[in-house]
Amino acid sequence: MSTRKRSTSISRRQLKEKVVQIYESLLKGEEQYKENLFFWDELFLLKPKLSVIETEIQKLSPEQLLVAKTNISLLIEKCIDTLDHQHSIRIVNALYTLCGLIQALFLKTTEMKLNPISFLADSENEDEKIQHLLSLCQSILQGDSPENMKELCLKLLLLLTTCHDNINENRLIECIMGSSLFEHLIQLLCDVPTRQKHGYNVVLLITILVNYRKYDTTNPYIVKLSILDNELALNGYGQVITASLAEFVNGFNCEQNDNQNSSWLSSITNIVGNMFISEEGTVRIQQMRANNALVLALYEAVHLNRNFITTLAQTQTDSSSPPSPCNTLSALQSRTDLSLSNITFDITSQPSNLLVTFFTYCSIVMQNTKTESGSNTVKLCFIILGCITEDQYANSLMHDVSLAFKVHLYRLPMRHRKIFPERTTTSQPLVCTLLDLLIEFILSHMMKKFPMELYTLCINVIQRILCYQKRCKIRINYHWKDLWTALLSLLRFIVQNENYLAKKMNIFNLCLIIVNILNFFITYGDTFLPTPGSYDELYYEIIRMHQVFDNVYSMGLRYSTSDGDFKNDALKLNNSLINVRGIIKHFNPKIEKWLSANGLSTPTEQQILDIVKKNYDSLTLKLQDSLEQYERYSEKPKHEQFFSHMIKTIVNDTRCNINISYVNEQSQ
Repeated sequence: MSTRKRSTSISRRQLKEKVVQIYESLLKGEEQYKENLFFWDELFLLKPKLSVIETEIQKLSPEQLLVAKTNISLLIEKCIDTLDHQHSIRIVNALYTLCGLIQALFLKTTEMKLNPISFLADSENEDEKIQHLLSLCQSILQGDSPENMKELCLKLLLLLTTCHDNINENRLIECIMGSSLFEHLIQLLCDVPTRQKHGYNVVLLITILVNYRKYDTTNPYIVKLSILDNELALNGYGQVITASLAEFVNGFNCEQNDNQNSSWLSSITNIVGNMFISEEGTVRIQQMRANNALVLALYEAVHLNRNFITTLAQTQTDSSSPPSPCNTLSALQSRTDLSLSNITFDITSQPSNLLVTFFTYCSIVMQNTKTESGSNTVKLCFIILGCITEDQYANSLMHDVSLAFKVHLYRLPMRHRKIFPERTTTSQPLVCTLLDLLIEFILSHMMKKFPMELYTLCINVIQRILCYQKRCKIRINYHWKDLWTALLSLLRFIVQNENYLAKKMNIFNLCLIIVNILNFFITYGDTFLPTPGSYDELYYEIIRMHQVFDNVYSMGLRYSTSDGDFKNDALKLNNSLINVRGIIKHFNPKIEKWLSANGLSTPTEQQILDIVKKNYDSLTLKLQDSLEQYERYSEKPKHEQFFSHMIKTIVNDTRCNINISYVNEQSQ
């Protein structure tokens, strides 16, 4: 019996796969390769086992890891050399092994606070080895290599560029900066089949590289992206972003459809609750943070490349890249082989474009500003909208009546308003949709945790739109009363919560921006409002809400006559109210006189409008300066810290979500 047991034990040990035995031998520091001239050729014909590599490396103690370092570095070197082999199976297995080794080493060395780059090559020939690896990767990307080989190559590059939380301290990226990788990546975006397969990883990689030391030195990728004028590449870049955002929107839409049997309030509340769970939650990471990389890619293109603006409103008819594997709403949408052609995002039943998709995406993510991560996403969206509305050509596209779309904007359910169906039943210029989006944000975020910065960015976007319309004398058919009502509601909320808000933030600056928007309509409205009746409605709203302006003035007076921190801002606010208060003081006595003469106590809207029309001539207003001037957007230094934080989060999420296991199944 004892003999039989020993025989069984020996038999089980012999059943261990050869590749596993090789891994174990190398990690023990053994040198079997010296005894077998064909050791490495045989190794790369074997199917790699990434799970074994990771498990065995994690088992090593610090001392054992140092013993194995020579063999690990040698294995990496042989992987790199094999990339130049003629045998495709060996190349794929070498790439696969290299990715697995780097993933496992980064995980292990992070725990031990070691430099993972030291395993790639000796310090003496580190740059030479890295350049050799980059050269081989470029050859794979630009050649007729199988698609799975190119995909592994891109994932390898993503692993190399995300091996450090702070990309500015990643020396590997410095080597990439001096290579011609950018041109090869751009070429992948030009071809539809390769873009469908690799577009997400390509755009993600470009975005990470663009953010390398962007504030310290000249980044070649910033320069190259800013001057890129290849229409196919720019269109492909935009389609990749559209695909990812459309997948997110489609998933949200599917969640709504799944809840049709329940009430509107409970269903949408459940959707929002499921989407925006704690920041550590899997759903939260997969949806909001997975899309941040592509939203940042959109920002970089809009901010850096004026040629990209032409793609924003360009109708997209062909399918784009598959969505990111981690960008899902539920397990039903987590399939990595999903392409845009399979997405049921057909809300408008019309051709779509990047701006249409982005507006819908914004309307969803803007529903969550209570977490830091959610607030950062919304801030990034507003910065993009600000950059777009600063651009003359982008504004012309959004105001073009021939580029009309029916865009579905999601609205947050709130206790003080009823859920109503989509009001936009016909197509409209994109600027009208943008204004609807901004108004919705204003109305839906008046809460104790007041998002001051987001409100400021939102109002600034409105200011840019109005300045363009005034400058170009463009009259759009828009219900401007919705905007005035939203702005006045925001003023009223601030005044009502003055005691709480004024202790935490400078509410006077935001009030000043809001009042100046109204001043802009008062001063220049005749140049862009669609009808004279619109001007009358503006005066009616000011008169109707006169109590709000009285309270704002009283608040400003209290702070401007004290020695507090906001004294100067409060004084500026009160000075900006001169025309608004002049309108109220001019028309209110005339309204009271008319009511008294007619024996009425409550006038109708039409009666007040008639009084306004008859008394314009006797109204005297003062011309206010600088209403159409605004500070043009500049990333540095105001937003430098914000973008540094965003790219750090994206790098960390990318590293954690790189999945290479399925590639091997396609290649074997």
